[in-house]
Amino acid sequence: MTQSLELTVNGTPRRVEIEPHWTLLRVLRQELGLTGTKENCLEAECGVCTVLLDGKAVNSCILLAAPCGGAEVLTIEGLASEGRLHPLQAAFIATGAVQCGYCIPGMILTAKSYLDENRGRSLSADDIREAISGTLCRCTGYQKIVAAIMAVAAAEGGLPQP
Repeated sequence: MTQSLELTVNGTPRRVEIEPHWTLLRVLRQELGLTGTKENCLEAECGVCTVLLDGKAVNSCILLAAPCGGAEVLTIEGLASEGRLHPLQAAFIATGAVQCGYCIPGMILTAKSYLDENRGRSLSADDIREAISGTLCRCTGYQKIVAAIMAVAAAEGGLPQP
């Protein structure tokens, strides 16, 4: 039995017919074709499926889509604006924080949520490491990822450069 789901995805109102057991990840990837949100563990252990739901980072692989009706969802595809990369995307490129790239969409959205929640606060590299600890990266060793996030935090909130 299908049901109608209405939500705003990357600033665009969307309506999708879904099964009650479908996850937000399935809706994004299979129904809406937004494959920047990655599928991996399906147990909320790796963080590659992270999207922002009403501004908060969530693991879309375990979140049923039906309760998301009326919500705003931001995926990596919606982060750039007017053809310009978001500062986090640009910083990840500038610092060489991207290797295979599989974890990067979830990592960037996790970082965006964290920085938005902590705007104006003094953040350390350890704070950043803790904030992104739910997103696993097997390629980078995290140093360049932390440097990228710290650079954006410094630009937005006056933190010292790493």
